[in-house]
Amino acid sequence: MPPTRLITPSNEAELDNCLSQPTTEDVEAMARLNGDLLILGAGGKMGPSLARLARRASDEVSSNRHVIAVSRFQSQGVREALSAQRVETIAADLLDPARLASLPDAPNVVLMAGQKFGTTGDPATTWTLNAYLPATVVQRFASARVVVFSTGNVYPLAPVTGGGSTETDPIGPIGEYAQSALARERLVTFFARRHGTPVTILRLNYAVELRYGVLRDLADRVAARQPIDLTTGWVNVIWQRDASAVALRALAACAVPPLVLNVTGPEKLRVRDLATRLGERLGIPPTFTGTEAETALLSDASRCHALFGKPTLDAATALDWVADWVRRGGGSLGKPTHFDERRGRF
Repeated sequence: MPPTRLITPSNEAELDNCLSQPTTEDVEAMARLNGDLLILGAGGKMGPSLARLARRASDEVSSNRHVIAVSRFQSQGVREALSAQRVETIAADLLDPARLASLPDAPNVVLMAGQKFGTTGDPATTWTLNAYLPATVVQRFASARVVVFSTGNVYPLAPVTGGGSTETDPIGPIGEYAQSALARERLVTFFARRHGTPVTILRLNYAVELRYGVLRDLADRVAARQPIDLTTGWVNVIWQRDASAVALRALAACAVPPLVLNVTGPEKLRVRDLATRLGERLGIPPTFTGTEAETALLSDASRCHALFGKPTLDAATALDWVADWVRRGGGSLGKPTHFDERRGRF
């Protein structure tokens, strides 16, 4: 496995390289996987680095595999950057039945498309993207292995004194976004069973890198001298590269009925402590408001770690990298996570 970098990436190119650097385990996983890989909804925050990771890991084994990223590609430059790194791209609206039908067949599919923010203003689109679309994708690629991204928001808020929700705990989605995500899982499971399609469902919370995520949200608030509400006092995070690696390795673990995995880091992190450490590194003492609640959105990813190993980058290192990045004026995606939203309104 390549050594973990101990110095924060200093620019966008280095960061993108870091987020797509395959480990020995990633290369071995892709070597065992037969056939092409189709990544649907690949134009978002995580999709481009996942596609590049798949391409680089495949190249390590002299693979002739086609890695194909499908998206509307509304963000400028994403498609061109992927093409430059030998990731094939297809611009498509996945809600167009004819366009979905015209996509190339592939034995491996990762579905990342969905909507969280904007749900309150347009819940119909959220339900369509989060529930209807995954159902149509599983039917279209009924003979493939399909990894479907979901969210830890399908769980209720868990006691902060425990280890977080496990895959066998009762679900309890709060708000329409979380409810639509649960609908995604239910419909995917129905059609996977009907067609015998092997599926893995990944309940992710929260992926982080230097341009977005919980750590970046907190760093931005500290830097702007904005008070940090401690009501949601604890979080889980996982370095985005590690979350991408789980998605690729999960293709081989797809099952009927679907395998469900929580995807996050092994640490339960206190928001007050994170903000305090960020303040020390930024030279700005944080200010706080609110009182820590007895519950938070917390997941136990022990099952995932047992299958694929623990993340390669710990939260403390990620926090140091974020602080350094923000201190030097590093770019942001401008997409706050709203991790402290407790009523499910996104």
